[in-house]
Amino acid sequence: MISPSSLTFLKRLLDTPAPSGFETAAARTWRTEAETFAAKVTVDVAGNSMAEVNPGGYPTIMLDGHIDEIGVIVQYIDDDGYIYIAPIGGWDPQVLVGQRIRFLGNEGDVLGVVGKKPIHLMKSEDREHASKFSDLWVDIGASKRDEAEKRLSIGDPGVIDSRTLDFPNDRLVSRSIDDRIGAFIVLEALRRYAEKPGAARVVAAATTQEEIAWHGGGALVCAHCINPQVALVVDVTFATDHPNIDKKEIGEHKMGGGPIISRGALISPVVHRILREAAKTHDIAHAVHAVGRDTSTNADAIHIAREGVATGLVSIPNRYMHSPNEMVSLADVDNAATLIAEFCRAITRETDFTAR
Repeated sequence: MISPSSLTFLKRLLDTPAPSGFETAAARTWRTEAETFAAKVTVDVAGNSMAEVNPGGYPTIMLDGHIDEIGVIVQYIDDDGYIYIAPIGGWDPQVLVGQRIRFLGNEGDVLGVVGKKPIHLMKSEDREHASKFSDLWVDIGASKRDEAEKRLSIGDPGVIDSRTLDFPNDRLVSRSIDDRIGAFIVLEALRRYAEKPGAARVVAAATTQEEIAWHGGGALVCAHCINPQVALVVDVTFATDHPNIDKKEIGEHKMGGGPIISRGALISPVVHRILREAAKTHDIAHAVHAVGRDTSTNADAIHIAREGVATGLVSIPNRYMHSPNEMVSLADVDNAATLIAEFCRAITRETDFTAR
């Protein structure tokens, strides 16, 4: 079970604003927690945070969870003090309409509200059109440009201003589940592995810039730095137990049904087999996700780092992705951490990851 102290840390991590490229605050929170048990905690030039257990062990296992979230960035400030924003990561602009934004400003946080022309003033044909970023502005209460510029600068980042919520049936809601929950899980798995280490050196990494860098972002840098023989990437995937989802296209991933283990073109069959065996041995509920091409996660970059890294992908079913209210099951989070810790213990010096 997730301990009360770990759950408190998780909520603190989720509530810390840290969009891609501006992950410093969340990374510091992660490293502070890691320092309570890890043998070594470091940070690199890309902002990746790494925590290590059993530094003399072999082989090296990299546990990757990206710590960034989607956000916005100040693009332009007009003469009346209104703020115009551009996306950091993949947004549906409809999600932003009417939201509050927390900017990381020059002298501290600055709150704003997203404005749009009221429906009463729209022509009938305009009401049917989806909003674009160019249709939106942010009002921070300034009356002119000079006043706004004392509080915000071009390039200042922001996130939706929301806090983590506890929901019934052991569910958690937050704007930053993707993928702050993965950064939490890799550290929680490392904590559990540290209680009873196996043969492997295990390095948990809270990596940066995944939401803006499909080529790997911080994870590719981190994979070269850690030099692993095997890697597990932990991210979210789409829960398919809510309306208007076609399971024939995506698969069946029930929230509360356990972590999702990917199987497919770039997933190491050895890693997949060991994960499935660990889940079976320790009676951990899980599902399998078929991935015919790339995964749109850090696994895509890590598996081709250096001369190649045997890579697996463990995902958490997530409802309402890239919204202010992403939702996961804490039971899935707990089971994922246990599965990954047991996977690490199952790896020995003799484990052969080559494709034969």
